[in-house]
Amino acid sequence: MIRILKCGEVSNDAIFARAVPAVNVEAIVADIIEDVKKNGDEALKKYTLKFDGAALDSLTVSKEEMDEALAATEPKFLDILERAAANIRKFHSRQVRNSFIINDEDGIVTGQKVIPVDRAGLYVPGGTAAYPSTVLMDAIPAKIAGVKEVVITTPCGKDGKVNPVILAAAHVAGVDRIFKIGGAQAVAALAYGTETVPRVDKIVGPGNAFVAEAKKQVFGRVSIDMIAGPSEILIVADGKTDARCAAADLLSQAEHDKMASAVLVTDSAELAEKVSAELEKQIPQLERAEIARVSIDNNGKIIVAETLMDAIAIANEIAPEHLELCVDNPFDYLDAIRYAGSIFMGRSCPEALGDYFAGPNHTLPTSGTARFSSPLSVDDFVKKTQYTYYTPAALARVAKDVAYFACQEGLTAHARSAVVRLEDKE
Repeated sequence: MIRILKCGEVSNDAIFARAVPAVNVEAIVADIIEDVKKNGDEALKKYTLKFDGAALDSLTVSKEEMDEALAATEPKFLDILERAAANIRKFHSRQVRNSFIINDEDGIVTGQKVIPVDRAGLYVPGGTAAYPSTVLMDAIPAKIAGVKEVVITTPCGKDGKVNPVILAAAHVAGVDRIFKIGGAQAVAALAYGTETVPRVDKIVGPGNAFVAEAKKQVFGRVSIDMIAGPSEILIVADGKTDARCAAADLLSQAEHDKMASAVLVTDSAELAEKVSAELEKQIPQLERAEIARVSIDNNGKIIVAETLMDAIAIANEIAPEHLELCVDNPFDYLDAIRYAGSIFMGRSCPEALGDYFAGPNHTLPTSGTARFSSPLSVDDFVKKTQYTYYTPAALARVAKDVAYFACQEGLTAHARSAVVRLEDKE
């Protein structure tokens, strides 16, 4: 049963405690990465057989497999994918940054070029669930950014095939190539390249503890989006909130993973009790009841605060991945929320809208990192290059100032490089 904690009656450590995975995967992942670096495709096939039970002749999803998956996908689902993709494109198109140039001083030009990375690798989880939504959320911003090649790695089944809904979403999103590999070995392949899998410039997408650790270890060889932890939802709710809806929304994240965190913060002790009772009613009805049960019992909690503003202060301290604001006039409180990956406003906005359909990205910072990081966006797939141009006359106006500045840092060669061009002119 979920814990109910009352502010002032329990310690802050209990209120703000986070679930931490017990397994130490660092050494295991390091060995896998090294194996893939040395042995390429051979290592990938070995791990696919070991972890996924599939003996692969080819690591690449063929055109025939893609056509077969599209034929097997229900037209209704394809239509929903297209509509969701349209919403995602509409939202992310507003994130596009433009290059700029400044030339308002005589003889001086400065500017910035915004350039997409050449190749992006998207990790799409498999295992206990399929995530076509992640395909859309990660691939569409990359395409909008102008990335030349977008590739996916995702685990296959024992039959050596990728879930058809993943392939259907890849088709809708315009993914260029798909590889049947998962886990830390997939991240290693994207970072270092193999005979089949190309090296990428950026790796994005969520995954389990092994995937997260692999992304951490290859960062610097390639860029990554973030180190994602288990899924999180925090609901700030007043006493008018429907307990059934609040419980259902908590469970929408609890069913992801036994390590997922579902938290309700409310100013109503009555709502707290009702939501606790609703969770007990609803958990047995879930297809993933075992996972949700462990998540709620181990990592779930209901926090009773004195006021709604106290509840929001607690939410800011936790800095959740998903934050639902189930109150009257939610926009009145929006500015008070500083730290959250994505905010869902009002009582008619379940977090599932953001997972699948609304348009804002669902690849979000977790584990409190929303205090300083942002959702996946078009910005993740571009780099910025600056440039500077001075005419001889423009340099002459400032060279001695530059040299003086350099001397304050004790860097006389810097100073010399600024004034040497003036010597022939004097």
